[in-house]
Amino acid sequence: MDQTLLSYMIALAFIIVIIALLILRKILMHKKETSKIAIGNGQTIGRRDEQDDYFSTVETPVGTMAVLADGISGLANGRMASTVAVTTFIHKFMKLTSIANIRSYFKETALTSNGMILENLNGSNGGTTLVAAVIDEHGYLHWGAVGDSVISIFRNGEFIAINQKHIFESVLKERYISGEISQLEVQENPLKKRLINYLGYEGFKNLDIGEKPIQLRNGDKVCLFSDGVYDTLTEVELEKMLSQHAPPYDIAQDIIKAVEQKRLKNQDNATIVILEKTW
Repeated sequence: MDQTLLSYMIALAFIIVIIALLILRKILMHKKETSKIAIGNGQTIGRRDEQDDYFSTVETPVGTMAVLADGISGLANGRMASTVAVTTFIHKFMKLTSIANIRSYFKETALTSNGMILENLNGSNGGTTLVAAVIDEHGYLHWGAVGDSVISIFRNGEFIAINQKHIFESVLKERYISGEISQLEVQENPLKKRLINYLGYEGFKNLDIGEKPIQLRNGDKVCLFSDGVYDTLTEVELEKMLSQHAPPYDIAQDIIKAVEQKRLKNQDNATIVILEKTW
């Protein structure tokens, strides 16, 4: 073959490879941009002396994660417990290399967090609730929860409840269903909101983990609430604000503003984190 022709063919092949790589890079960058999760959050200390709620979000190649913990008010070290729990979940998630290991990650991190909180408490009272949500690159929701904080999906103007609260009311409802007590006894029990499972508890049982990942739709908002939000605002009020065509951050700020405008005498710490699937 003519040496000149061969040189032209090699140069042409090189150019084709470069163009192909540039196109591939553009496709990957476009995919990354369009699959981004929009994040919003808001928080108020309420009428408490200390902010015991703690939250954080992080984006890694595995997915986008939000964690919210509500240190138990009325017990010492609530802030310490919520901070340790969130920090531990975030740090270990940043080391996670595959979404396939998410269930073992949730389970092991909950046990580690519980042990660290107990060690820090050193016999004192304390603890925290925790909810964690992960949206992977394919738009699936993975979650874990303990205590009475809440994860919900807001879709088409309505809430889809994800986790169950670990409170004494759950036990009372089981006793009502079995016929042991009346519905009135459930409603009027003064201890019905008492936590029965949380991190930092000697008798910690386990973190509830979603059995299967949930496929999210375009526009779904995954909401993490502490009880200072859902005990203050009605579901109708929350639905109205979450239905706004606005960035999640603006919506979260509106929700916290609405909590503060209630001016409740014993307003608890209140925190909301929103993850919106935008593709």
